[in-house]
Amino acid sequence: MGMEREKIVRAAFRTVKGLGSQHLRQLIACFGSAVKAWEASTQEYLHIFNQEKWIKELLKARQIIDPQKVGDALIRQGIKIITPDEKEYPSLLAELSDAPPLLYYRGQLKGDGDGLAIVGSRKATPYGKAVAKMLARDAAAKGIIVISGLARGIDTAAHQGSLQADGVTWAFLGCGLDKIYPQENKGLADEILKNGALISEFVPGSPPNAVHFPARNRLISGSSRGVVVVEAAEKSGALITVDFALEQGREVFAVPGPIFSEVSRGSHHLLRQGAKIVEGIDDICNELPIWSNHEGYSSLLRGPSGTSKEGSGLAKEELDYESLLSQLSDVPIHIDQLTMNSSLTVSAISLALLELQLGGKVTQLPGQHYVLARER
Repeated sequence: MGMEREKIVRAAFRTVKGLGSQHLRQLIACFGSAVKAWEASTQEYLHIFNQEKWIKELLKARQIIDPQKVGDALIRQGIKIITPDEKEYPSLLAELSDAPPLLYYRGQLKGDGDGLAIVGSRKATPYGKAVAKMLARDAAAKGIIVISGLARGIDTAAHQGSLQADGVTWAFLGCGLDKIYPQENKGLADEILKNGALISEFVPGSPPNAVHFPARNRLISGSSRGVVVVEAAEKSGALITVDFALEQGREVFAVPGPIFSEVSRGSHHLLRQGAKIVEGIDDICNELPIWSNHEGYSSLLRGPSGTSKEGSGLAKEELDYESLLSQLSDVPIHIDQLTMNSSLTVSAISLALLELQLGGKVTQLPGQHYVLARER
């Protein structure tokens, strides 16, 4: 009961204008708990904090805020709160000295706490999206939590890849949990809630302001054992996540891309600076021994739901794969040419090519051109 009161009071503090996670940590450190801080006298506040501006706002707000009503409002919204000393709190994040003293979440924070962040450009290419999906799908199959930020492009593909393997995925938001940004990912957010969580350190009602996203990126890296940058331009927000990862002692990985692509320049810069190159999930697991013994599976032999294709009546589709592969080489070929050479529809060829990409057989280049994947 005492902990529940502590959590509710922390949530009440966070509703005060200008009082962020850092200020809340200060209050808890000075008074021993949020409850004691809430009950402290005005004289104690002024003596300790020397009339700082945010303290004046707090003293005024404390007269009109009812912590119990704050807690009741969260329950009505289906939003749960969690503190670093609770088991479900992201374990790697809890180890950091600047871990948020309160997180809001919807869904379920399950898993063993081992997360892999997959991030990159919002303006991702088809190649980048295919790689992000493949890595997320293979990571999820090994029981690794896939962590990203629900943004367009690479983030979206990463969450989708994990869901295809029935994995656990967490999405950290740069706004309150009563708002989904971008709005077109509302359906994806609903899917994530079935087996994962939406997480934020921002009080409900907070808009997706640009200043929120660096803080969101810090939580993505802090909750992860490693950060993979799939595609990133030279000034991409994903590189901010990398900066936080390095400060937090996380491993940094990058996926190489076409030299002509603007969104590969940031990734290539990271590789030149010493980031580990990634061509598949094994490259990541080899650098992080804690994952090296996890059971994996072949992407090509698993369907989107994670079920085996063997004996599933898909012999015709397998023949179609062979037909497509026979037309591919090291010379790029456009999807339109593949369609003209085949009896399949464009949608059927697109689906087959995606399966082949996820299986590591085919690589997509910019402009919907395809080549055989390089043998390892």
